[in-house]
Amino acid sequence: MDTSPPAPRKRVHIKTYGCQMNVYDSERMADALAPDGYDTTDDAATADLVLINTCHIREKASEKLYSDLGRLRDMKAERTDGASVTIAVAGCVAQAEGPEIIRRAPVVDLVVGPQSYHRLPELVARSRSAAPPVGEDQLAADFEPRAKFDLLPKQRRAVGPTAFLTVQEGCDKFCAFCVVPYTRGAEFSRPVADIEAEARRLAESGVREITLLGQNVNAYHADGAEGPVGLAALMRRLADIPGVERLRYTTSHPNDMTDALIAAHAEIPAVMPYLHLPVQSGSDRILKAMNRRHTADSYLRLVERLRAARPDLALSGDFIVGFPGETEADFEATLDMVRTVTYAGAFSFKYSRRPGTPAASAAEQVPESVKAERLARLNALLEDQRQAFNRSKIGTVMPILFERQGRHPGQLIGRSPWLQSVWTEAPETLMGQIAQVEITDVGPNSLVGRRVDTSPQSDAAA
Repeated sequence: MDTSPPAPRKRVHIKTYGCQMNVYDSERMADALAPDGYDTTDDAATADLVLINTCHIREKASEKLYSDLGRLRDMKAERTDGASVTIAVAGCVAQAEGPEIIRRAPVVDLVVGPQSYHRLPELVARSRSAAPPVGEDQLAADFEPRAKFDLLPKQRRAVGPTAFLTVQEGCDKFCAFCVVPYTRGAEFSRPVADIEAEARRLAESGVREITLLGQNVNAYHADGAEGPVGLAALMRRLADIPGVERLRYTTSHPNDMTDALIAAHAEIPAVMPYLHLPVQSGSDRILKAMNRRHTADSYLRLVERLRAARPDLALSGDFIVGFPGETEADFEATLDMVRTVTYAGAFSFKYSRRPGTPAASAAEQVPESVKAERLARLNALLEDQRQAFNRSKIGTVMPILFERQGRHPGQLIGRSPWLQSVWTEAPETLMGQIAQVEITDVGPNSLVGRRVDTSPQSDAAA
């Protein structure tokens, strides 16, 4: 009988940049490392492994990474056990610039692309061995999404009442500004049975709201036992899982919003009335230059169909200002688009050159000062619309899924069907439950409510 004490647990600090997909990836990296004795920590200074999960969508992603690595180099030098600290870079910048990271930042022990993080335990062990890999041997950047999902631990750590679940990766659209096809690869859809199994495990652990993720999530297509399964059919299956009260999905492309998916918003009570539907520009000329393959009018017609199917549907969008060649008239067309649609939320950015994309070498680059001025105007309009949407909820009663404690004793913070943060006085026993709340006020970034009943309810019963 072995009476020796168990090996001490190790600590991993994971810093995450970017989209919900990266948040999911970071959670799964922690899951993969847990069997090897790693617990997560918020303190990089005490970690045995520091992992930076990078995003390559926006400009200056590389600069942020090297700035982080400089601080980690200094931190490692100050630690008496510095030689035992492993520094790893993961995510899309790792995929796109792995050899350069290894060359420029000797502090980095390991570079791992988005499709290789299931190999983290093996790779970290190799990097900490007596003869650690050097140069190109420090890099793992394969494009094997099926292998990744097959080899990740089936069980996930407790994540609370809401969770992300990746169902699709990669993109075949090749928008002229986007690096995703080059860093995440071609579109890949996970098998239906694997997604259902993961969703069941999440529900059994107390998750009530699942957000399905994909770089182009509504392009999801897989073979099921009864034939092809698209995103709408997948959500119907997931909505039947006991405990799954709410479903969301992101990010969508307008060209993949099928009739079946539009109908799903009307017919599946678990599908929340909030949809992120990027358009990027309101100018047909710019949309064509972006290779978006839809027009402003086709987008507006799609919005009409969605709202006809689900009248309480709220939309959020993505916008890029200052794309190469954008004129003031093109920008005004974007403002007109926003005024016509009205958005409950949005993500808006100045165009930034991404190396290797077609738009990066375009001749008609818009001056930074012009981009900044246009972004300010767009953001002002979008913020007015967001606040107006929030104010429209005052006096209404809505089902709130409580997720965490508030700043003060006796407060809980939850999420509305429209993804708004709502806080109210409520007992801790309602954590992870859905209850009816009347909205009484609106703050800058949240709603204030008053609980109107004491019994948890599902959205379907609300």
